[in-house]
Amino acid sequence: HNALHDDVDLEALVNDMNSSLESLSSSLRRSQPMHILAVRRLQEAEQQLRTSSLPAIPNPFPELCSLANSPVLSPGSLPPGEPSTGIYIVKVFSEDGLGKVVEIPAGMTARDLCQLLVYKSHCVDDNSWALVEHHPLLGLERCLEDHELVIQVQASMSSGSRFLFRKNYAKYEFFRNTHTFFPEHMVAWCQETNRTIPPSQLLQNFLATSSCPEIQGYLYVKDVGRKSWKKVYMFLRRSGLYCSAKGTSKEPRHLQFLADLEDSSIFTVITGKKLHGAPTDYEFCIKPNKCRGESKELRMLCAEDEQGRTCWMTAFRLFKYGIVLYQNYKIPLQRKTLLSHFSAPVRSVSENSLVAMDFSGRIGRVIENPLEAQSAAMEEGHAWRKRSQRMNVLGSHSPLHHSSLSSVIHIAQMWFHGRITREESHRLIHQQGQVDGLFLLRVSQSNPKAFVLTLCHHQKIKHFQILPCEEDGQVFFSLDDGATKFTDLIQLVEFYQLNRGVLPCKLKHPCTVVAL
Repeated sequence: HNALHDDVDLEALVNDMNSSLESLSSSLRRSQPMHILAVRRLQEAEQQLRTSSLPAIPNPFPELCSLANSPVLSPGSLPPGEPSTGIYIVKVFSEDGLGKVVEIPAGMTARDLCQLLVYKSHCVDDNSWALVEHHPLLGLERCLEDHELVIQVQASMSSGSRFLFRKNYAKYEFFRNTHTFFPEHMVAWCQETNRTIPPSQLLQNFLATSSCPEIQGYLYVKDVGRKSWKKVYMFLRRSGLYCSAKGTSKEPRHLQFLADLEDSSIFTVITGKKLHGAPTDYEFCIKPNKCRGESKELRMLCAEDEQGRTCWMTAFRLFKYGIVLYQNYKIPLQRKTLLSHFSAPVRSVSENSLVAMDFSGRIGRVIENPLEAQSAAMEEGHAWRKRSQRMNVLGSHSPLHHSSLSSVIHIAQMWFHGRITREESHRLIHQQGQVDGLFLLRVSQSNPKAFVLTLCHHQKIKHFQILPCEEDGQVFFSLDDGATKFTDLIQLVEFYQLNRGVLPCKLKHPCTVVAL
């Protein structure tokens, strides 16, 4: 009788479980989390159903359950756009070719991964770091938007592609200098109104979904499956990229659809002339997201100059993402404003109550006269310099003489790149955004004792030679033929960060390469 009673209870428990599972499955959606209490009830019910006569089956692969052996996401293993959960392994490379493996959740964005790499590499977090999708076989690369999911992007990449961790100062520069990025002759709306458009109004029209701005101009297009290029008049709208079959006509019967914005991404072509025989150096490409490595599906385009290429590529991003880009731009600024209230240095009470003292007599005396206090401070400074020079002569704590120290003190600076070529400096400046004030210092190839300041201004790269000059036995550095002299390169850079001097603009953004 007891055994029969137990069987009835067990059957009732199974029926209750089935009904609860059906109700749970009907109420749950794919993106909704299951409540922890419901999971615990199911686990307890399974424990009751398990008979005591059967031995527990051990897990034959316990190492697969540990966090240290998380599943590796190989490119192409996850369909793009599919929701996913769990921890995945992503490898990110730095400029020196070395990579760092990091474990990230499926929902981590490009901005979050950049902040994680900044923390792990001890970099300065100035919101200019970016994650770059790099395709070496196709010669393409693009900067991921801050809100993009890293796992979904990697799932659409081919096996030879990789992520790069790099500076990109131009990611949101068009929000600050709208007219520089969108010249009026390329914006159809500016041409139709026939007047000067305020930058704020121009930007609002790009961000608003109701307004319909349009980018227009000539571009070189590569024929699909051929090596030849032809020059045609193009129109970029929210609905896609079009070319005119008859001159500059905008009539619908003359327009041909070339590329979609929604399911495509725009890339910079880094090997244009070599790989594709491009007519200029300013090539870019529209790549469908479903395309993994087939060059025949790529839409190759080429502009006349750098400003034209930047305009087309920036408009593509704005049309595709709209207000989301502006939100990505504002979030770090708002966070910086909030943190500024707490990060400002606060002077302690003891610092506020500091006074000048005179200890020349038997007892200390407070110096109340401001002029006497200033004179005492200058005397103390001169005495300290004499002591430090005497220590250097005697060979004490400072192993380097001042002249030798000034010649090597800049080596550890983020803007100094050593003995790189002029072409390599151009490549670094191009990669990191070509914004005004982007600079680096390198050793001169023509004069081993001199240095070169490489500076970007108006999307053009200029070089200024820094020559050593000797005065009273001491070596100084100058880039204006000795009119302004500096004891070392750090002092020179700090001066031109505050003063333009003979340069076309101030030094604003150091061109930095970080080893992960």
